[in-house]
Amino acid sequence: MDATTAPSPSAPATTGSERFFAGPFEGSERAAQVAAQVTAFLEGELAQLARQHGIDHEHGADRALLQQVWKRSRELGFYGMTLPEKMGGLGLSVLDHVLVKEAIYATGSPFAPHVFGELSGPPRVGALARFATPLQMQRFILPVAQADKAICFALTEAEAGSDAGNVQTHAAQDGEDYVINGRKRFISGSPFADFAVLVASTATDPAQREVSAFFVDLHAPGVRVESGYKTMAGQSSTGDIVFENHRVPATQRIGEPGRGLALALGRITVNRLLHCPAMIGLATVALRDAREHALRRKQFGRAIGQFQAIQHMLADMATELAAARALMLHTARQLDAGIDGRAESAMAKLCCSETAFRVADRAVQIHGGEGIVQGRRVEFLFRMLRMYRVLTGTSEIQKNTIAKELLGDTR
Repeated sequence: MDATTAPSPSAPATTGSERFFAGPFEGSERAAQVAAQVTAFLEGELAQLARQHGIDHEHGADRALLQQVWKRSRELGFYGMTLPEKMGGLGLSVLDHVLVKEAIYATGSPFAPHVFGELSGPPRVGALARFATPLQMQRFILPVAQADKAICFALTEAEAGSDAGNVQTHAAQDGEDYVINGRKRFISGSPFADFAVLVASTATDPAQREVSAFFVDLHAPGVRVESGYKTMAGQSSTGDIVFENHRVPATQRIGEPGRGLALALGRITVNRLLHCPAMIGLATVALRDAREHALRRKQFGRAIGQFQAIQHMLADMATELAAARALMLHTARQLDAGIDGRAESAMAKLCCSETAFRVADRAVQIHGGEGIVQGRRVEFLFRMLRMYRVLTGTSEIQKNTIAKELLGDTR
């Protein structure tokens, strides 16, 4: 999802570089430099670009403007930083990646998901590079890495979300081609994507599950993107992809037949964790805005921050957010140390998403009437952070994963 934010009309100017949680930077010196540089880019050049084009949390950028951001970010070395080092990436540890991403989202910038191509760029293809053929590298992966093309990940369907192996979109082999029919649902980045990494069934027996992955050109005959709806956060960067007898050469299949789900979920533990810094960053924005409002807003002759009810809400917000952040960083260190981390990553995603939403909820409460008016940043953050309890695996799915790791598969 495109996490777009803009300052509340009533909020004083603050910057993401004013870190709410004081203390030494927990990552490497290189990551600290990248975080500082990308924050300056978002709060300087990109903030001006957003103002010039009227980009905010309700009004996203069009494809041409996004590509301008991608290209400029690539020039500065941010866009491909998550790629393998041999492709120009920075070789950041999981901890470093988490801290840089947290800094990006804590700016509250409408371009936060785009500076390193999180929504439609290099992070979508970096892990596939070791499975790709030279032809696939040349046609699909390198154009994305170079910010010439955008790509989305097409897995979810009406009956296949949490049950990822139950995809109904079918790719039937016909000579040297596959013929694809079906509909993908809620695909982030699809309205402005050129390509998709498609996960489809290649089983010849409907009773069996055989899932394969393909690179697909979204501008080719037999495929279209339908994006006439918005999420509850007011964004239109999500759409459906419809396949009607779309022919794909077998050379565009990624890896071996039946390995699509393994490719799709191969980095699920790391990827679950990497959604957490976005939640923590956005919740930090909500906490910062609530604090500023409590210091400024006066009732009964004094700032509402002097009332114990408000103080306790702020104290709970800060404490819970600090605890969720600590779990996120601990999990990153565990993954860097080589542990499996499946349960820990699910715990982090569960804790960060639930905590971030509670923080946003209290921020709205502290703002009072101002907090429920559309156009106010906290009102947007409330909607956006509510979505994270569903996105990338619901809280209930995270609990299932944690329980299985604790008890073993009890089926």
